[in-house]
Amino acid sequence: MSDNFYSNIINGKSVPAASGKTLPITNPATGKSLGTVAASSAPDVDAAVKAARAALDGKWGRTAPSQRTKLLFKAAQLIEQRADELARAETANNGKVLLHALGEIRQAIEDFEFFAGAATKVGGSTPPTHGAFFGYTVKEPVGVVAAITPWNFPLMLESWKLAPALAAGCTVVLKPSELTPITANLLVGILHEAGISEGVVNVVHGLGEEAGAALVEHPSVDKISFTGGTDTGRRIMQNAAKTMKRLTLELGGKSPAIVCDDAIFDDAVLGSLFAIFYGGGQACEARGRIYIHDSLYDKYVEAFVAKANQLRVGDPLDKTTHIGPLISPERIKLMESFVESAKKDGGKILTGGHRLAEGNLARGNFFAPTVIADLPHTSRCVQEEIFGPIAVLSKWSTDDEVIAKANDSIYGLAALVWTQNVTRAQKFSRLLKAGTVAINTTATALPGLPFGGFKQSGFGREMALETLESYLETKTVITGVLGKPQNPFGI
Repeated sequence: MSDNFYSNIINGKSVPAASGKTLPITNPATGKSLGTVAASSAPDVDAAVKAARAALDGKWGRTAPSQRTKLLFKAAQLIEQRADELARAETANNGKVLLHALGEIRQAIEDFEFFAGAATKVGGSTPPTHGAFFGYTVKEPVGVVAAITPWNFPLMLESWKLAPALAAGCTVVLKPSELTPITANLLVGILHEAGISEGVVNVVHGLGEEAGAALVEHPSVDKISFTGGTDTGRRIMQNAAKTMKRLTLELGGKSPAIVCDDAIFDDAVLGSLFAIFYGGGQACEARGRIYIHDSLYDKYVEAFVAKANQLRVGDPLDKTTHIGPLISPERIKLMESFVESAKKDGGKILTGGHRLAEGNLARGNFFAPTVIADLPHTSRCVQEEIFGPIAVLSKWSTDDEVIAKANDSIYGLAALVWTQNVTRAQKFSRLLKAGTVAINTTATALPGLPFGGFKQSGFGREMALETLESYLETKTVITGVLGKPQNPFGI
């Protein structure tokens, strides 16, 4: 494999796509080529699944949980040793600000450490039953897992899936986004260096409609763990139903932030600014619907817009940069369409709303942090997932009113509430329909706490002990203990 070609990794070997086809990889900040990646299709997927199945039926299937623990801890150590290299590769491929990329690498380390410790804690039970029988349950790996990940948090989300799957004893075929394939290969190389044997984790690159679809439909795949768009999640559900595959789907979001009249004002401004503009808003949990109590509204809008105008957009390797580029030119066009839609709906563009193309920015996919106000609740910008640096500000008067507006969405991934009133905080956390409700913090995803959504944001949870359960099957064993001859029909 040359430095600028990223191959599939099947059974421990670097191999091109069977067709020989490739796809370009581009740095979204500079527009420069980073090389090419294998453009796989059904034959490549089949080879990878067969390798994963052979590993499951072979050495890996006989690996004790205590040994899996050692291997995963070793992987975490190696990721930590190479954190700077991995973060720089992520920034070049994804456009994420380097400091943020380093933070996500650190979370990946914690994910591997968490599930390394969990691998030896899996056990069955001996429920009480009829005295003529002895019954117990055992936990077994679900089998071959298809892990399909998006471009916005490449290595971190790959870790969310690989760590619990390996802790449970599964084998994996990983299909990363064709836009951000680089760190997937680096991560699997680290896993091999840690001692995880060939075929346990395989990588198949390519387009979703080709490699991804073939993986979803493959009859020897037992489970799919997918993070991505809701429309794609629906198609995966339909195709997975043909062979009754187990599913974990972490899908889209349109998450609210609620600023109460008793909020710590500066925290509510600066925290909400981060909650929408982190990563250029390219996050499923981006809290881009900001609801401000009417007693604070004018003051809040003025402060929020002023701080948004202070955000520095540019080179993600520059330590002074807050926001890097969007992932592709297509995302710029989509942002422009949302802005035009907002104008038609009577919204006021308070800042931003345009591509940034001055000087070196002209080479990349940069879009100004955008703040929009005075939109009706039915507006496209209020209802649809934007996945970009656009915040929509609205006012509210009563708790019941804002809870109803926050919940009036097909999504239910995350919510953020700014209040100093403990009783009010608990009321909001109980009534908001979201998988994660954060109170006075922008944090949404911490190892050990389940992450996932309500409604059309998907189902299943990542990062927690219950995640491990989703990679396991429960088997019941029943033994007759009376020692009597068996003649149930009495013949």
